[in-house]
Amino acid sequence: MLSAQERAHVAQVWDLIAGHEAPFGAELLLRLFTVYPSTKAYFKHLGDRPDEVQLLSHGQRVLEAVGVAVRHMDNLRAALSPLAELHAHVLRVDPTNFPLLTQCFQVVLASHLQGEFTVEMQAVWDKFLTGLAVVLTEKYR
Repeated sequence: MLSAQERAHVAQVWDLIAGHEAPFGAELLLRLFTVYPSTKAYFKHLGDRPDEVQLLSHGQRVLEAVGVAVRHMDNLRAALSPLAELHAHVLRVDPTNFPLLTQCFQVVLASHLQGEFTVEMQAVWDKFLTGLAVVLTEKYR
């Protein structure tokens, strides 16, 4: 899916945010809920107005999953299979929501990393996150 150089770009960006999964994830979720309010339906456990602690906690879990994907770029299917199973068969998340999440994540990356998140980095992360979303939706078939 990714060339050696693209993998290096993904890892480089991840190194910049590693250790900050909770705040990045919270901002990602807040942006997702603001731009695409219908996505809140899949986070009922957070309530209508999630507080900062809830957003930080769940945001960290979301970005920890991205971290798993980064560490297992060579075998996303195996690494994300339990997560794909959960979203498809237990949570029953509409797969059209994964691209919305990836769009919001890229905006968060760009807003925080600014000049370090070059056009090339954005293109690689778009490719990587699209691949991640595809893997997460494969269990729906």
